[in-house]
Amino acid sequence: MQRLVVRHRTSYRYAGRVTLGQHRLMLRPRQSRGVELRSFALSISPEPQLSWSDDVYGNGIVTASFGEPTDHLVIQSVATIDLDAEPWPVFPIDPSAMAFPFLYPDRTWSELGALAVPPADPDGSLHRWARGFVAGVPTDTLALLKDLNAGTGAAIAYMSRDEEGTQDPCWTLRNGRGSCRDLAMLFVAAARSLGFGARAVSGYLHSPAGAGDEVRGAGSTHAWAEVYVPGSGWIAFDPTNRTVGGFNLVPVAVASDISLILPVTGSFSGDGTGDMVVDVEVSTASPEDASSEA
Repeated sequence: MQRLVVRHRTSYRYAGRVTLGQHRLMLRPRQSRGVELRSFALSISPEPQLSWSDDVYGNGIVTASFGEPTDHLVIQSVATIDLDAEPWPVFPIDPSAMAFPFLYPDRTWSELGALAVPPADPDGSLHRWARGFVAGVPTDTLALLKDLNAGTGAAIAYMSRDEEGTQDPCWTLRNGRGSCRDLAMLFVAAARSLGFGARAVSGYLHSPAGAGDEVRGAGSTHAWAEVYVPGSGWIAFDPTNRTVGGFNLVPVAVASDISLILPVTGSFSGDGTGDMVVDVEVSTASPEDASSEA
């Protein structure tokens, strides 16, 4: 087990004074198998009124409502997390799902809902590409998903992209480049086209000391995918780094599409020209942090 501290700072500076509309924040790490939230603190300038809620996926949402006009907005959060996940996990897959293709039980299929709906694929190119990872029929389920994960990372050149929005998976596949959220949604779309239930995840990535450029996506928010496999439940796949399992991933939110779980969304009126800066640091806890409790 390792204790991590996640520091997230999003700042906006406007050319003139603006009136801020409501902002929706998804910054509080999500407790899950292997992830325990020990503490969480949020500070915002100018100071808003805050209200907490959960969405249909159980993600924690903060709604911030502002009063007076301002020339800036600074959102900072600090979370302390215990991360207890193996670098090379063994997944206890149910015998009924060990070989692909398999059918989910009717109740599971119904509960997966939108998470199992195949993507729009006008010319069938996405499905043909995904089928290319099927070694035979039957084939080992986990091996197939690992190959699809590695293949997505190999086919798409990673690029850091600050602008909002996510590329259409078919566009990403056709053009061969994308950000972590684009790779995640391509993997999700490909998995669904093969009949799997899959969802997008937003959160943070821990890059251990000495990892250097080997870990892509650190220093900002990160996106990856999860696939539901009977017996194991949701298994994390990070196509950007071609890894499996959550040993260095801190989830914040899950949904059918990454566009539903952006860390900060909101509106304003007035002179909106200016700069936005996002800084994220995920580090091993100091002795002071290690003694903190929620």
